[in-house]
Amino acid sequence: MSLSPADIAALPVQPIAPKAAPMKIECILTCVNHADFLAATLPLNKPHFDKIVVITAPEDKATQKICDYWGVRYHATDAFQTRWGHFCKGTAINEGLALLDKDAWICHMDADVILPPNTRIVLERADLDTTMIYGIDRVMCPNYTEWQRFIGAPQPHTEGNGFFINTTHSGFPVGTRVAFEHHGGWIPIGFWQLWHADSKFLTYPEGHTDAGREDAVFPTQWPRRKRGFIPEITAYHLESEPAAMATNWQKRVTKPFSVDSIKA
Repeated sequence: MSLSPADIAALPVQPIAPKAAPMKIECILTCVNHADFLAATLPLNKPHFDKIVVITAPEDKATQKICDYWGVRYHATDAFQTRWGHFCKGTAINEGLALLDKDAWICHMDADVILPPNTRIVLERADLDTTMIYGIDRVMCPNYTEWQRFIGAPQPHTEGNGFFINTTHSGFPVGTRVAFEHHGGWIPIGFWQLWHADSKFLTYPEGHTDAGREDAVFPTQWPRRKRGFIPEITAYHLESEPAAMATNWQKRVTKPFSVDSIKA
């Protein structure tokens, strides 16, 4: 039986379910005198974000050149006060946050951290809660040679059918987690933090003159039950040589992350 145009017009219309809005992630990335690390990390991190703003100092021309090469916006500011021997990270981050749309997810991360290739897929599938702040683990790569060894023959984060998340896949040790008893326990520290603009926490604390305080205080604005851990993502934290915690918190003193430092 054939239908006439009038019969077809009279058929009930089945509504089409709207597609879920794509996840939008903006990133603030701080980099002062870490251009050697940024050269390794920026091209691998860039695909995960819809927008990146690198915050650097006016005198750090090497960082600015790397951003220009990869087509990433940078903001050079004296808010860091690096030319006066300080590192006011929170003040500089706030200048960077002012350059974002602040209408979706916001990530803050350091220049010496590489996210694995599955990061964006994991985040899009994780059904994240916009009222929470999230953190991840990292493994510590001790030097340039070891990174080249690993990246030349990388191993995936997951094994077999994907139900096994392997934090020791690289042979690198897992980095330190931080917990404050007076703040309820574990916090996602500043090497990588993810939160949503709807939380209204859009200002970093200011006033410290090294890198050791603001990005640890910031997540304590969320109660412990609102600090989420994403186990499917393990980042790589690059180092150029063995160094105690806080070594570069005021200024860069470790040797370059490059093949030349290995030959020296």
